[in-house]
Amino acid sequence: MRIRATVAAVTGALALSALAVPAVQAADGGIGRPTAAERFGVSRSAMSTSAAAEELPVVSKVTVNGAKDIVLGTTAAKKFTVSVTASHSAGIQDAYIDLWHGKDVDNIDGWFPPNEETASCTAVNATTSTCKLTVTVVPGSDLYMNSLAGTWHVAAAVFAADETGSTYWNDFYGTHRVQRLSKLTVNAAPEPVKKGKTITVTGKLTRANWETRKYAGYSTQPVKLQFRKKNSSTYTTVKTVKTNTKGDLKTTLKATVDGYFRWSYAGTSTTPAVNAAGDFVDVK
Repeated sequence: MRIRATVAAVTGALALSALAVPAVQAADGGIGRPTAAERFGVSRSAMSTSAAAEELPVVSKVTVNGAKDIVLGTTAAKKFTVSVTASHSAGIQDAYIDLWHGKDVDNIDGWFPPNEETASCTAVNATTSTCKLTVTVVPGSDLYMNSLAGTWHVAAAVFAADETGSTYWNDFYGTHRVQRLSKLTVNAAPEPVKKGKTITVTGKLTRANWETRKYAGYSTQPVKLQFRKKNSSTYTTVKTVKTNTKGDLKTTLKATVDGYFRWSYAGTSTTPAVNAAGDFVDVK
């Protein structure tokens, strides 16, 4: 395609494992990623050079989405940047990064390919470059089932600017989290309230359902009720309440001073942390 490289110089037993993955829909219904040969236009007959005979590119850093979790709701697509910094004595010609989900490269059920055919590489010096690509993810399409939330694999490949195009390829370079967007509401009543009287605080914790494209209650989750006084900027946890089967929250407490109540959820590996906006209660 664009690399006149020998895809032979690889790193470790896991590198080049993508060569076993079909470029089209797998026979068992899984998702197939392109092989190195199909991605970079290199024939299998060219893959004969011993890795020991070549100087391999050295990857020093891979960054996905600014090192932040990838969080998606029910409809809006998310576009983010991925980058790899690598070195070779002849310099760096190109790079490739994708994210994939599955127990191994032969059983992939989710794949985020880069948007571009060629990475944008900026030289740090004569031997080192940082190469960037973008990835766009669409709920309901790329994320077509809720079980795709959680930990994804990050694959990284780098192509040197030497005569043979020495190549680093590792499908298991790192991992990154993909999460279902969460929402949290709060309501404290009555407002105003007499000091010493009972305040009822309700709320609801929901998260994106990529299969129905709607938000649904997140059940049996521990959520903290927090309070801050009117002239304070710090919230203090009052108690912890679990959501019911519909994601609803409810508790009561005595009114003491003016201030703001909010619910605060710590999150899980599949669902990000979220705080409700504070609801002010005027205590008379």
